[in-house]
Amino acid sequence: MSGVGPVEPGEGTRAWDDAPDAGPSPIAAPPPRGRLARLYARRRRAVLTSATAVTLLAGGGYVYATRPQAPPPPPPPYPSQVIGFTYLGAQRTPATAPTRSFSFGVEVTTQSGPPITVTRVSQPYAALSLVSAPRPPFRTKAGSPRKIVITMHVVHCANAPRNAGLPFLDVTLRNTRAIEDHSFILGERYAHDLSEALRVACGSTPSSSPKP
Repeated sequence: MSGVGPVEPGEGTRAWDDAPDAGPSPIAAPPPRGRLARLYARRRRAVLTSATAVTLLAGGGYVYATRPQAPPPPPPPYPSQVIGFTYLGAQRTPATAPTRSFSFGVEVTTQSGPPITVTRVSQPYAALSLVSAPRPPFRTKAGSPRKIVITMHVVHCANAPRNAGLPFLDVTLRNTRAIEDHSFILGERYAHDLSEALRVACGSTPSSSPKP
């Protein structure tokens, strides 16, 4: 063929744009993880487990700390408020007691609260001495009355009371709350028996007053 014109492509010739689609490029495989990466994965699971446990413990501790609190129990009573001394009458004087001695019985009762210890028993007159059986200290507890026998000895008849109007016992009491010194008046019957015992012991009616 003669003439000037575009050159026809030969058979089997293809343009660059007409090249067949090769499809998407293959994705490169991730590089294998090393020993540090595997160690991190294991530790990550342990850390998550520990964090969960800590959260649960913290929540439980908060609930425990904010729970309603029961009011504290009231303190025990003072010993003198719950103990009583009751006069029982004259008792046989021990054979070992010195002359001019006489004995009386007293019942000690604790009404409630913890046990009470009686650490001292005495009386107000300087001319008299006193011992008790059992000897202090001794305990008394609620619901179990205890009998004691007090034996008095006239040391000086000249100073003994002429008329024991309202004689009392001085005691020292102790429980888990306090230690107290207290005086118990045993009543008219005890006053009468004490005055009569003093009259018999001394054979007269001397006068005296309780020591302050």
